[in-house]
Amino acid sequence: MLARPNRLTRGAEYKAVVRRGRRCAGAHTVTYVVASDEPRATRFGFIVSKQVGSAVMRNTVRRRLKALCAEAMPTVRPGSDIVIRALPTAASAPYADLRDEVARCLSRRAA
Repeated sequence: MLARPNRLTRGAEYKAVVRRGRRCAGAHTVTYVVASDEPRATRFGFIVSKQVGSAVMRNTVRRRLKALCAEAMPTVRPGSDIVIRALPTAASAPYADLRDEVARCLSRRAA
């Protein structure tokens, strides 16, 4: 999955990305991207609220999003901070739809 250097861990980091980031909305997710030229690893964060479903469903959606980001990491500009917010429809979305949506937003905002 995602190694520690590739994760956003603090609430202030999430808040900064959501407030300052460029937004890309889809049917199942909203992606926020802050691109920088710092020589560091790309970092990802995930927001999956209780509106998505039970704890089991939220964790399933989060694991799917993590796998998609790990898959797409080589195409993302180094130094980018990315937060993906799952919408309630993400719980019932097929994996292929989530993959297409995340890849589209990452290529549009973080490539």
